Amino acid sequence: MQHPESEAIGMKKPSLSAAETRSTASHQRISAIEPLVTTLTVVTHPDSRRVGEVATLSGLMANEEVLLSRMVPDFGPQGSPANGPLADDHLSREPLILVRGATGEVVLRRAGSRTRVDVDGERFADERSLSAAELDRGVVLVLGRRVVLLLHLHPPLAAPQPDYGMVGESNTMRRLRATVQAVADLRVPVLLRGESGTGKELLARAIHDAGPRRSNRYLAVNIAAVPQNLATTELFGAARGAYTGADRRRSGFFQRAAGGTLFLDEIGDTPAEVQPMLLRALENGEIQPVGGSEIHRVDVRVVAATDADLEQAVVEGRFSRPLLHRLAGYEIRVPALRERRADFGRLLYHFLRQELAEIGMEDALDHGGERPWPPAELVAHLATRDWPGNVRELKNVARRLVIERRTGLPGSSLEILGGGSPTEQAAGSLDASEVETAEKATLDSYARAADVRSPEPPAAGSWRPVYRKPGDVSEDELLDALRQHRFELKPTAEALGVSRGTLYNLVAKCPRVRKAAELERAEIEAALATADGDLEAVAVTLEVSFPGLKRRMKALGLR
Repeated sequence: MQHPESEAIGMKKPSLSAAETRSTASHQRISAIEPLVTTLTVVTHPDSRRVGEVATLSGLMANEEVLLSRMVPDFGPQGSPANGPLADDHLSREPLILVRGATGEVVLRRAGSRTRVDVDGERFADERSLSAAELDRGVVLVLGRRVVLLLHLHPPLAAPQPDYGMVGESNTMRRLRATVQAVADLRVPVLLRGESGTGKELLARAIHDAGPRRSNRYLAVNIAAVPQNLATTELFGAARGAYTGADRRRSGFFQRAAGGTLFLDEIGDTPAEVQPMLLRALENGEIQPVGGSEIHRVDVRVVAATDADLEQAVVEGRFSRPLLHRLAGYEIRVPALRERRADFGRLLYHFLRQELAEIGMEDALDHGGERPWPPAELVAHLATRDWPGNVRELKNVARRLVIERRTGLPGSSLEILGGGSPTEQAAGSLDASEVETAEKATLDSYARAADVRSPEPPAAGSWRPVYRKPGDVSEDELLDALRQHRFELKPTAEALGVSRGTLYNLVAKCPRVRKAAELERAEIEAALATADGDLEAVAVTLEVSFPGLKRRMKALGLR
């Protein structure tokens, strides 16, 4: 596997091929600073098909007034003809007015509009000045408790790009896709850096799918999940007789990914004794299986990822400096979700549709209606969060919302976010009287949906089960019960004395519970080999539910 040498270790880089030169030049052009235009993006709408549509407010650049109402402006998909105005009957025909201020801010004025408006969770009165910094982050507008818009800065509408399975049309995502196009056909390793949950594996797959290796194998390995004493064997294979029970030659990840792409996630957790062998594989394309004397050449494109500070790990002696330089043939920083707020609506609805499809409730997302779901104020609340768990956290929240929808637990959707009761979470967008009403409705809904017995003695023949509160179940107790009942939710809920809906939420919130959707292909295949294909034994080994394992295997194309 030939790779350009790193200047950091004192060797001259070989000349780039013509294709590499074209890709690099293309990336440089794409990275040029583009003018930004004030834009409105639909975060939620009673017709869920309109989520993600945009309206470019070019009139602000010419110091013209821009009107916002039921009838104007026109919105449409990114880079496509407009579909029309918001056209929701609950919005006023009288417009709000947007004008550019003297120092570049945007001023929102009510004028004659009777539409209720919330701006970043606060009730809007008559006028609000929105600074350039606020616009750069994105300002969340709730119109009439029905429509949520993001007012933000965005480049002029451009031609569609290949999406490579990545959801979003923000400036950040468009640049990321352009980077994928620029590096996909190069031979250099790529190091993906970013916070946990940002979607680094999805980006690695995009690099593979966009390059010349797309027809060959893509293999993803989580280094942190590989037992340290097996890491060498798992990566580089083993010769027959290399250890007790090794009655045949075993291929490692490098050999199995030959001709394709090997994604090494959590690369910062690579054991120290493995790092020199990994460096050799990257430098020369050579590996030596455990217990073998022959050197094997492999042609593998390596993409690695980490959320760790590798430079600090080098200082502390936990990570090899030459290996860091070799891995970082090209570095890509994967943005946090808070840096791509313009994509929030598209991402949320993408995950909602996925989760609803899993349970056959695709029609839960309305295409118009009096009581659209999810509620606009909830979506607005979610859109203003910083999302420390990034896209992975958003996906989990979407799953919980769907579970709530299925189990009929109105009012719990804000509680699942943590940081206070549903009433406290909602207080930023409700009046004091509305908070009191919401609190009573929330408590009543919990009592009905969770089937909680009244504290007074029940009438004869009217007894109902008393369920424990979610806060009374510790993580250790939850894990013990799941393991005892082989991760089957119904008997686990009964053993814990909680409702099925409560157990769903406990499992979703517990970071120590492994979700079947997070399983890697390699670890499923390894568990299958150990269990001789016994799926129930594999589910127990991987500590996931049997149905969840089957769904994950189907999604990965495993039989």
